[in-house]
Amino acid sequence: MQQLDAFGVPYEVKVASAHRKPAVAHEWASTAHERGMKVIVAAAGKAAHLGGVVAAFTPLPVITVPMKTSDLGGLDSLLSMVQMPSGVPVACVAINGAKNAAILAVQMMGTGDADMQKKIIEFKREMAES
Repeated sequence: MQQLDAFGVPYEVKVASAHRKPAVAHEWASTAHERGMKVIVAAAGKAAHLGGVVAAFTPLPVITVPMKTSDLGGLDSLLSMVQMPSGVPVACVAINGAKNAAILAVQMMGTGDADMQKKIIEFKREMAES
């Protein structure tokens, strides 16, 4: 969220479990495009099914963030996310890689939005100069 704030990109936050509140996750994901969302970032740990469940219910690209957990240090989350079945793709960043997920989301949006692309160009320019 801090990286999206730095880019000046509006976002929506929803806390929902694919296991404990599947109906909430379904409703939120299936209507995200109607609310104007362009990309979804889903962070999860342990079994980490949230990204796949969200991807199953939305036409939007989904970026997953495996969270480091006490069990296997997040490797279990990472493997759950990168091994999605055919037909339900998700992009996946590094364990605890929320900052990169935000950058990737803005890059994706930049393919069809010149203002978003300018934000990424400026970000990369500043990064190269520091």
